[in-house]
Amino acid sequence: MKNRDYNYSSEEFKREDAYLRAQKRLKEIKGFYWHALWYVLVNVFIVVMIAVNTDGNIWHFGTFSTPLFWGIGLGFHAMGVFGKNIFFSKKWEKRKMNEFLDKDKKRWE
Repeated sequence: MKNRDYNYSSEEFKREDAYLRAQKRLKEIKGFYWHALWYVLVNVFIVVMIAVNTDGNIWHFGTFSTPLFWGIGLGFHAMGVFGKNIFFSKKWEKRKMNEFLDKDKKRWE
């Protein structure tokens, strides 16, 4: 009887642990999307304000320095949330390998 209670308790712990990990992951992704939203809104505002106050002459480093450096920070935030392989994940590699093998197979048929 004790063994059964222990397994139930262990299973309950696993479910709660999975829930907490999912909740943390959701919070990280949500934080990134808020960061990206503020990046776009603030930088559009900055560029528009510079364009209005300089008679449309926006082509200098000062105009784009904030979006550039903040964008680098946003990129690091994305890597922290989604991992290093945002675009070239293992799933993508496998799909491309299968695509190349299929093309090669058709060529030899």
